[in-house]
Amino acid sequence: MHNRNTNLVKMRANQFAYAGWDNLEYKEWEESMITFLKECSRILKKKGSLIVFMAVIKVADIIKFAQNTKLYYKTTGVWHKTNPMPRNMNIHFINSTESWIYFINKGTSGTFNNNGKPIHDFLESSVCPSSEKKYGKHPTQKPLKILSQLIEYVSNPNDIILDPFMGSGTTCVAAHKLNRKYIGIELNENYFNIAKSRIEDESR
Repeated sequence: MHNRNTNLVKMRANQFAYAGWDNLEYKEWEESMITFLKECSRILKKKGSLIVFMAVIKVADIIKFAQNTKLYYKTTGVWHKTNPMPRNMNIHFINSTESWIYFINKGTSGTFNNNGKPIHDFLESSVCPSSEKKYGKHPTQKPLKILSQLIEYVSNPNDIILDPFMGSGTTCVAAHKLNRKYIGIELNENYFNIAKSRIEDESR
């Protein structure tokens, strides 16, 4: 990412390319993702759902790695950002989409609350509003609207929602608002504290 053509004089300090987690060589990343997916299958209940946000260039790899587990591939969806940063707009297309991959554990179908209506695998919203970043910013923060929709579709009240890369805590906030239980895990102490403050305030 650091060597890509860009028209930004300086990329934001918290931009994902500088966050550190995308710096693995491919083989190391592959081993890490296979381990992650196996652990997801181990801890998910039977017919539980897994949703992974991933750059489209890595989607096929993730689906292939999941074949080493008991995760059943359902679909690849798209989150369309209605107001993306117009980065590099004069040298190529604006990146306004992010992929998500949907798996079922130890089964071919699980909870799907569509209320009899067709639900497209195309979700649309703005990027996170400033009101969702008042506790601090995370480089890949997802809007509450998007995570709320996904949680509502693939889980039921009182189900446990796990986010092993909690970031700013959006998943946990969405789960709380939808009467789900939740577990959030975050290694970065700064982001953990942001999430903790945000979740505590939302839970009052």
